[in-house]
Amino acid sequence: MKISIIVAIAANNAIGKDNDLLWHISRDLKRFKELTNGHYIVMGKKTYFSLPKRPLPNRTNMVITDVPGEQIDDCLMAYSIEDAIGKMDPEKENFIIGGGSIYRQFLPYADKLYLTRVHKDFEADTFFPEISLDEWELLEKEDVTDDKQNDFTYSFEIYRRK
Repeated sequence: MKISIIVAIAANNAIGKDNDLLWHISRDLKRFKELTNGHYIVMGKKTYFSLPKRPLPNRTNMVITDVPGEQIDDCLMAYSIEDAIGKMDPEKENFIIGGGSIYRQFLPYADKLYLTRVHKDFEADTFFPEISLDEWELLEKEDVTDDKQNDFTYSFEIYRRK
């Protein structure tokens, strides 16, 4: 089972506020779409309802809820982290896409991290847990310093669990 986390994180580990993203980075959204296309994406219910288009096309949308028997149209439902893992695609990479509580619970199970590191602090109410570099090896890094849509720089990073 391949479990990967994909997330954009501010310098202060912020990832969201009021159930919304903190920034709009076109290149990050394009990268997200390319990486997750054709795969399972796993998220909490609040994250699902924050998506601009639901369910996200060309992906199996798995929503985790703690409401027994709850169903959301065109989604695969899971009722715990263990249930979600049992329903993941054993042949392909499965992407955890949020929110904060889901990231925290899946971090011990993840083999890979796809990070967009935004080099600026943001005010937020949702944060990504600390990543211990003792546990993760940086495989790739691409710095973006020429994005004219934003007043900050960012990096695309891929880590593998050591």
